[in-house]
Amino acid sequence: MSNSAYLRYVALGDSHSEGLGDGDDTHGLRGWADRLAEEVARTSPGLLYANLAVRGRKAGQVRAEQLAPALAMRPDLATVVAGVNDVLRPSCDLDEVVGHLEAMFAALTAQGATVATLMFPDVGRITPLARPIGTRVLALNERIRAAAGRHGVVVVETAAHAVATDPQLWSTDRLHASPLGHARIAAAVAHTLGLPGTDDHWTLPLPVDGPRASAWRVAAAELRWAGTFLGPWLVRRLRGRSSGDGRQAKRPTLLPVSSPAGDAPSAV
Repeated sequence: MSNSAYLRYVALGDSHSEGLGDGDDTHGLRGWADRLAEEVARTSPGLLYANLAVRGRKAGQVRAEQLAPALAMRPDLATVVAGVNDVLRPSCDLDEVVGHLEAMFAALTAQGATVATLMFPDVGRITPLARPIGTRVLALNERIRAAAGRHGVVVVETAAHAVATDPQLWSTDRLHASPLGHARIAAAVAHTLGLPGTDDHWTLPLPVDGPRASAWRVAAAELRWAGTFLGPWLVRRLRGRSSGDGRQAKRPTLLPVSSPAGDAPSAV
């Protein structure tokens, strides 16, 4: 099928595809997958779009909960992005994680869908306290590339560009993209898919946002981040809880794509 004639797009994944960081639970989340659907709909006005992603889900949960519903929708375009929630845990088995991802790649491509996935940036460059996890993220990327290659999955190399770790592209929790970050991701996926009218502007650096912070300000910011976001996350882990407990997908069925409300940031 021509990449300008997609009919059904389904997004599978966790909080990143759900759209955390781009909107809120009161007024609604947008996110890169919604933005991508809007871009696809420019040349495929009849596009139907479902987003099955739920925050907190690990790769195995995405496979168990989202793959069967996605296959039932028979998408001709699908995005599968998961694994970050796995690598955040010390007991993470990367081969097991990628095994779940590859099973989804295989099932969706076997139905004839074009499937795309993302590479994850080095989290240590975004959050210094997360540097020990950085090597696991890079190792995960390598395994995902290999699995994607075995099934003809489109790999969007967002992590290959320095701008991917620019603080302006990340929300205050440093785990989820900001509205501008989600816009850049959507632009990256659209360009890699070869959608008409797209280009590589998403790879360009952003204007410098003020003077460089002093060492003590950086340290103070790290402490605030740890108290505001890392602490509560650790408490949930100790209690065996997840941010996605009791939550359902925001768009569980295929629906026509509608234009976004408001003036959300474009991919500068």
